[in-house]
Amino acid sequence: MSVLFFHTMKYHPEDLRNFNNDRFILSKGHAAPALYSMWVETGFLRESELLSLCQVDSTLEGHPKPKQQFMDAAAASLGHGLGIACGMAYTGKYFDKASYRVYCLLGDGELSEGAVWEAMSFASYYQLDNLVAIMDINRLGLSDQAPLQNYVEKYQKRCEAFGWHAIIVDGHSVEELCKALSQPCHQPTAIIAKTIKGKGIPAVEDKLGWHAKPLPKEMADMVLKDLQSRMTNSSKHLYPAMPTEDSPPVSLMHIRMPSAPSYKAGEKIATRKAYGMALAKLGRYNERVVALDGDTNNLTYSEIFKNEYPNRFVECYIAQQNMVSVAMGCAAHDRNVVFASTLASFFTRAYDQLRMAAISDSNINLCGSHCGLSTGEEGPSVMGLEDMAMFRALPTATIFYPCDGVSTEKAVELAAITKVVYQNKEDQVTVVAAGVTLHEALVAAEYLKKERIYVRVIDPFTIKPLDVKTIIDHTRATRGCILTVEDHYYEGGLGEAVCSAMVNESGFSLHCLAVSHIPRSGKPHELLKIYGIDRDAIAQAIRKMLNNSTNAK
Repeated sequence: MSVLFFHTMKYHPEDLRNFNNDRFILSKGHAAPALYSMWVETGFLRESELLSLCQVDSTLEGHPKPKQQFMDAAAASLGHGLGIACGMAYTGKYFDKASYRVYCLLGDGELSEGAVWEAMSFASYYQLDNLVAIMDINRLGLSDQAPLQNYVEKYQKRCEAFGWHAIIVDGHSVEELCKALSQPCHQPTAIIAKTIKGKGIPAVEDKLGWHAKPLPKEMADMVLKDLQSRMTNSSKHLYPAMPTEDSPPVSLMHIRMPSAPSYKAGEKIATRKAYGMALAKLGRYNERVVALDGDTNNLTYSEIFKNEYPNRFVECYIAQQNMVSVAMGCAAHDRNVVFASTLASFFTRAYDQLRMAAISDSNINLCGSHCGLSTGEEGPSVMGLEDMAMFRALPTATIFYPCDGVSTEKAVELAAITKVVYQNKEDQVTVVAAGVTLHEALVAAEYLKKERIYVRVIDPFTIKPLDVKTIIDHTRATRGCILTVEDHYYEGGLGEAVCSAMVNESGFSLHCLAVSHIPRSGKPHELLKIYGIDRDAIAQAIRKMLNNSTNAK
């Protein structure tokens, strides 16, 4: 860490968000105290602040988060850091075309994570020669030895097989580290640093059971005394080199669509195609809009953006975990407006990355196509029925669920909107439906009108945040009768969102229609009928609600 911060990296210690600075990602987040001590040495933190580590009123948490200016992403969930660093390095090389470099410190335990090797593959494919990964090979994990222990030659062969320039060093040798980190290279570099955990402290050196544990006071006092006796000049201060000022200034303040949607009334278009067209339209007038995809761009229609702006499209291939991490890296320092797309069901495997993106307050946009039952014949393995529940649980997420071309284009641009799409002063039931089921609800409303049953239909557009006031006001106007319809599971979906919003309301009768069990292959209209969420099922549910209400009176 000291070699990195005071020999190799170039940055302004008084301006940590300067976009010319070299970037540092701490992937092994449990090394937070070492990172904090670096910022004490630069003068950004006071030494006394270290004593508040992990206390409830301290900014120095057990694992760092971006509320500290020197952090670009939250650390803790192992295996994520290198993918984020890849996104930063890609931005530096291809978007900013700047001199800053990106450094990522990993532990040997997290090298068992598949996400690390997804990132290794990405970095070599895109020749990210501005990226350096430092691997701390100390042999010991949390509860056992790392699988390759300290056989650094095996790590070197693996890194080289992934197209990296791999250098083995003694991780305790300042000279070897300085030399390795100064080597020019035309491919990503891995510094494989062989270290001994607890080196210099006989009671804990190279021993299991000390991961993230503080030393007992007596032992700590002895260690401090020994360290102080070895110091020859405690008054000397170290200063980093200044960066090259060649990164372009970027402002994301005025990202807007150049014009309103141009769809004609009644025009039908798949929402995924409308997404691709809207993304290309947004990118036409905003050079910092970039798109990522996971080898599904012909399904998500991000290929429209790719064809128009190939230099702003990043193909991440079938590596969704890494795609989300790369998106975080591309968005860091407010360098780009990032859209990453794949099938909705594929985001489930990247949920930990999504969770950490929320903790990092990362401003990324994710588009999942083929949600609900719309994949039809493809079967349940590619149907996104859990995605809504998944994203609803993320504290900083906004969930758009557009139903047509106009709302899809607006979803690409706007933060939130709610629309009442069908109403009458004689309405007896409020129906809240989204996506494909909105169209089924509108047809059901027309059916029921012939029976003199009047229905109000609401398109929530965003599931989170939900426009609670609009839904409650219109439900009151229909005497408390409300029905939700969705082609997702009951658990965690639209129905539960509406139910949670109404938990403290009285006099409301809420009914939900959703997918009750794992679906099968079939045509979309067949599946809607099988799982009781098509126009006929909606009409029947409304009849039953009104009949029960009449009987109750």
